[in-house]
Amino acid sequence: MAPRSSLLSVEPKTGQNVLDRSNRPINLGTLSSHMNGSFIKTVAMLLVVGLALAGCENMSPETTGVVAGVLAGTAAGGIAKAAGASDSTAVAVGLGTGAAVGAMAYVIAKHQATERQRRIAEERARLAYERMSADRKAQVKKHRYIAVATVREQDSKGAKSVMVYDTQTEQVVGNNVYDVKSAPKDGQVSKFDTYSAEYVGTGG
Repeated sequence: MAPRSSLLSVEPKTGQNVLDRSNRPINLGTLSSHMNGSFIKTVAMLLVVGLALAGCENMSPETTGVVAGVLAGTAAGGIAKAAGASDSTAVAVGLGTGAAVGAMAYVIAKHQATERQRRIAEERARLAYERMSADRKAQVKKHRYIAVATVREQDSKGAKSVMVYDTQTEQVVGNNVYDVKSAPKDGQVSKFDTYSAEYVGTGG
């Protein structure tokens, strides 16, 4: 019989068979692959449900930002874990990604635009698009939408009031005004509900 110390030091390696409670062999490599596959499926299901929630019109802008951050963090951490990263590394990847996506949520309020806000937003957006260089227009076409600052009303919050403009239909999308905590940088692509739009300021 082997000494107690040698028994305690023996650990099964990946690919080795060990016995379960019924003395049936379990292959650790197969078990690990199965767990990784199950984890990826779970992450995928969370993403589908979360994306559906994030697109809900009744969800507040603050909640949308939180959902986006959590989804991105969960996906990144899960992928890192499935790829073989340690628990600590997967957590770090997830937290970093979630924080980065959450930081993109500048919107602090969303409300219906006045007739004046809509008209000025469309005028500014058309002017901005017409003045773009061919290279920038090509970049904008990749995500289709631009975000333009419109005039502010008495109930406006934050630093800027922004509307989303569709460069294909040449119209403002919907009738929502997004009040942002701080103005995005010119050329920065940000998320407004389900639209990824490049910020063009006032179009001047």
